[in-house]
Amino acid sequence: MNSPPVKPPKAFLRLWLGQAVSVSGSGMTGFALGVHTYQQTGSATFFALITLFATLPGILISPLAGVVVDRFDRRKVMILSDAGSALTTLGLALLFWSDRLELWHIYALVGISSFCGGFQLPAAQAAITQLVPKEFYGRASGMIQMSRGMQFIVSPALAGSLMGIIGVPGVLMVDLATFLFGIGMLLGVRIPSLDTAQDEKGSPGWGAQILDGVRYLAGRPGMLVLIGVIAVGNLMIGFLIVLVAPMILAFTTETVLGVMNSLSALGMMVGSVLVSVKGLPKSLVPSLFFFMMLGGLGLAAMGFWTHPLPITVACFLFFFAMPFVNACQETIWRRKIGLDMQGRVFALTRMVVASASTLAFVIAGPLADRVFEPLLAPGGALADSVGALIGVGPGRGIALMLILSGGVILLVSVLGYLFPGVRSLESDYPDVVRPGEEALGTA
Repeated sequence: MNSPPVKPPKAFLRLWLGQAVSVSGSGMTGFALGVHTYQQTGSATFFALITLFATLPGILISPLAGVVVDRFDRRKVMILSDAGSALTTLGLALLFWSDRLELWHIYALVGISSFCGGFQLPAAQAAITQLVPKEFYGRASGMIQMSRGMQFIVSPALAGSLMGIIGVPGVLMVDLATFLFGIGMLLGVRIPSLDTAQDEKGSPGWGAQILDGVRYLAGRPGMLVLIGVIAVGNLMIGFLIVLVAPMILAFTTETVLGVMNSLSALGMMVGSVLVSVKGLPKSLVPSLFFFMMLGGLGLAAMGFWTHPLPITVACFLFFFAMPFVNACQETIWRRKIGLDMQGRVFALTRMVVASASTLAFVIAGPLADRVFEPLLAPGGALADSVGALIGVGPGRGIALMLILSGGVILLVSVLGYLFPGVRSLESDYPDVVRPGEEALGTA
């Protein structure tokens, strides 16, 4: 690793700490609402709809959110977004306490919170570029990945413990407190204003500014291809998220699955901590594709085994690689995208990538149940060929899907890196010059 030991600015640490605590609280709420919905309805479909409402509004609002982030004070955007999400959490808690909560209330309020998050995420990403020196971009992204990993490791366990003591409304109030903490941290952060963001007279309309962001990326084919590669990777990761539990439960117990999930998620924490402490390699594009291929190998390897230990090792490897991929991508955007355009680029990237994940959530189950599982059932079309290698029976069709998903990640990684505009991305575009800095030249 080649990043010098640069200390994180205090303003960034305040923003990061506030958002890390807030994200952990949101993870607790998501877990608690999911458990409550499943206990009340016994329906996996109603349970899955929470995930849909928690992601889709944020995806749909992304193009407009990017313009807002580039046009207005980014700190105020984050504060208002967090305040909106806090109010929805308070609304859910009050409905619980008054015993008036219905399923549609959960979907509606979760959707509003997702809408607010659609503004908060690109605002935070763009603000970080303004708050930290270029040498700290990689480590800052690693710290962000670490907080996201905490959401998956700590939040479910903590929410599960608290639900038995203070119930779902109590968990919601804890989440409300984390939002207030995040807002409090933001109040002490000063984010430098952008002159272009403050000039409203004669500025183009909202639609024109959205199109400006699209045209900005369209004029940079290497960036477009990189976004496409990441999106395909997220599509394959979506299959993993939906299908790995049914595959594992086909040969072991829920307790073993829980242990495997925790150990696997530690891979993300280890990778995130390593990026946070050591930084990223100097050559970002080759590093991104190296770790993406490493993750693809880990994903494919999961499908070849029916024993918890090698699957856990492969899953750990996959999650270990992901913080490096995400940090490399974010650092490239921070260095190469103009400050007045970063909100739109981050938002448009999130829209494309998150849409791929959402598509996977929708099609993974039907593909597994109606296509791949029958192919590797005893007597299925692939039982005597592929089945001789990976086995037949329950869960083996899903295993084949994971193998193919890992193979797709490997393939798009190779094809993406072979694209000249991607390989030369770091040298084709100059680094962003922030106010008060001298020209940094090319990376």
